Amino acid sequence: MKIRQNARHFASKKALELPVVGDAVKRKLVDMHTDIFLNKADPDHREERREHLDAFFGATMDTYLAALQEGAPEAEAREITHIQANFDFFNHGWTEMMEFPSDELGDHYDRYETFFSRHGVTIADPLGEFAPADGVPEAPSTPEKLDDPEHPYAEGGFADDVYVQGDDGEIRVGGQDEPEDVSVDDAPGADEGEA
Repeated sequence: MKIRQNARHFASKKALELPVVGDAVKRKLVDMHTDIFLNKADPDHREERREHLDAFFGATMDTYLAALQEGAPEAEAREITHIQANFDFFNHGWTEMMEFPSDELGDHYDRYETFFSRHGVTIADPLGEFAPADGVPEAPSTPEKLDDPEHPYAEGGFADDVYVQGDDGEIRVGGQDEPEDVSVDDAPGADEGEA
């Protein structure tokens, strides 16, 4: 799949592992991801999906940290969480929110099968062991969209590796190395965790 990567992603990676600041950054990242994907959703269904997405993205932050702790590079750890989200979108029939076409779900699963199977993640159960103990709030599905899925924001053809577009517009397979001068202060929400 194709994702973006810049210094802010590396700052967020560092910040998420810190006490206090990490909680503030996590909240901000969850809010940002919920808003980004709700803006891709059918306007008639946006607000009814908010609580579900907030909880879901909160859980994927735990996935992200686990992938990093198991040695995944930043781009791959983040891509894993985006794949989980796309599994969830597909399961709900929210095809307009997907980042890659639904016929590539299996290819994306297969690339990270070792990680996914270790943590009980499947296409049908996108969070696996990362699911919150009290679950994720339900949100109405639109299964009729699966009959003839539309993917206005999906980019196909990137299922064989992680493709990272940097700030310079160049696409690199596998991502970039972490810059040496990354500051936790550049992570979204870091200033809210300093009080």
